[in-house]
Amino acid sequence: MSETSRIQGIQEFAPDLLDKKLLNLLQWDFPLVAKPFDAIGKGLQISEEQVVDRILKLKQSGIIRQVNAIFDTRRLGYKSSLVAMAIDESSIDTVANKISEHPGVSHNYKRDHEFNLWFTLAVPPDGNIQNEVKKLSALKGVIRCRLLPTQKLFKIGVKLDMLKDDPQNPTPDEDFKENSIPPVKLQERDIEIIREMQEDIEIISRPFEKMSERLGLREEDFLEKMKEFQDRGIMRRFAAILRHQKAGFKANGMITWKVPPERVEEVGMVAASFSQVSHCYQRPVYPDWQYNLFSMVHARSREGCEKIAEEISRRTGIQDYAILYSTKEYKKERVKYFT
Repeated sequence: MSETSRIQGIQEFAPDLLDKKLLNLLQWDFPLVAKPFDAIGKGLQISEEQVVDRILKLKQSGIIRQVNAIFDTRRLGYKSSLVAMAIDESSIDTVANKISEHPGVSHNYKRDHEFNLWFTLAVPPDGNIQNEVKKLSALKGVIRCRLLPTQKLFKIGVKLDMLKDDPQNPTPDEDFKENSIPPVKLQERDIEIIREMQEDIEIISRPFEKMSERLGLREEDFLEKMKEFQDRGIMRRFAAILRHQKAGFKANGMITWKVPPERVEEVGMVAASFSQVSHCYQRPVYPDWQYNLFSMVHARSREGCEKIAEEISRRTGIQDYAILYSTKEYKKERVKYFT
């Protein structure tokens, strides 16, 4: 059964106010301690058992995909790129499902554009991303393919604020820091720990205990290693990953901008300062693709995405932009590193 079919089969579940507060904490303030759900419960003034029960229900409902470490792909030495394909409409499902089988493909969406399939691909340090894309573009039904690697990263980090509706008057309300740190040299022991950290944790009182045992580490040493990885920028954060649609964020809008090269830095900084923008990158252009700045927005409605685009346009003066909405999700999961 496909991921999309499985999600559609999950019974609708409406999180209450406490669930929403819990989901915000799980996304951005997950405590790296021996009993994280007890710590979260203290903050919410409920018991550890109640926290565990609520998380299990949120996972069962399909709102939470998984809870695990989120790594910086580049910091691990992996190479990644966004890929756009124009595919014959009669073949798109077949091609998309075949592409989703690739272990380096993490996100794969159909979008409402001539380039109708967009996916992200990552390869290990010794891999060749151009070769992998060449193989995928040879699939029957692919008309054109464009490799769109990051030239400059302004921002990365999805935060679905469960407590707020789409703003009526969007404003740049978020401080962020640019992330351009180079790859690090990892020891084999580091890689073993990364393999363990990327697994979905068990929702029990001490979720890190068994993980540390499998590594032959004391629990406190494993926790310290995770904090060290976070300090070094290897791990961006430890968090719950939500299914956007199930969480109420129905519009996945990729706002692409045609910006004069000398203004990309300025406009990218403005776009990235909106909290509703989760990703902001500069990417290359082609004769048939002239948009060089990408800003990803997850909103509760298309109107919400459009308001944010309009406000960014108003503040920057950039009027040549297009919003590509996802119309079908073929795959969305974290890349599994060093497997």
